[in-house]
Amino acid sequence: MDEARRWAESANAWQNWAEGMANPADRINAPLLDLAGAKAGQAVLDLAAGVGEPSLSQAHRLRGRGMVVASDLIPAMLTGLARRCMAQPHPPLPVAADMRALPFATAGFDIILCRFGLMFVPDTGAALTEMRRVLRPGGAAALAVWGPRTQNTLFDRLGRRLATDHGPLADRLLAPLFRFADPAELVHAAYKAGFTAVRHQPLCTTVPARLDQPFWRPTLEMAFSPLLAMLSRDELAGLHDQISADFAADADEQRRFPVTLSVHLLRMET
Repeated sequence: MDEARRWAESANAWQNWAEGMANPADRINAPLLDLAGAKAGQAVLDLAAGVGEPSLSQAHRLRGRGMVVASDLIPAMLTGLARRCMAQPHPPLPVAADMRALPFATAGFDIILCRFGLMFVPDTGAALTEMRRVLRPGGAAALAVWGPRTQNTLFDRLGRRLATDHGPLADRLLAPLFRFADPAELVHAAYKAGFTAVRHQPLCTTVPARLDQPFWRPTLEMAFSPLLAMLSRDELAGLHDQISADFAADADEQRRFPVTLSVHLLRMET
């Protein structure tokens, strides 16, 4: 499906769950920001910022001693970001932008962040080339991408349930998430785009979940919104019941679901 349409249709779900998912998100934001290493006085660009992460966390770290720009292709996502920024003393600056043709000057940023965004761009080579263009010499881009689907259990189990009940659209929605499950694919693309030093590190964590609660709903609604929009109210209620039953079959009252990703640091020569 068209990715712009997909994320426009998903924007409400991302806004609804942004605060509730803040703590799990920080398990990924913190290592990504640590790897990027933005310093006071630097300019940071967050690509595919969605409703505000990791740009909000980066702005909080800089505390006004630098600039953070949060860009996203979908204006509705930036509307959610603007709402979340209202209570922030040093909010990021929202800018609507296509990663393949960024509206920024050459060599304008010290750091680029991109958390789970690059894999959805149809032409990732163009996006990486644009990242390199807007980075200053010596700058760096820190990117997070998902690892293999089978090592991200919540996505995989929800995908299999939806594919069983509602056909191949579920797998088509999940497929782009794991486009760079093999880190070598992104490493190769980054060198081809002109980056001169690339390194990656795996990150494995877990998400705790009480099986007597609908812990799976944020992932369901954020990852599968276009499919859910096709269901009637009764069909959606039946799906929720079935997913609850699937997880209730697990023996333990509380489980920890594995999350596997890679964080990549792409550098420009000085």
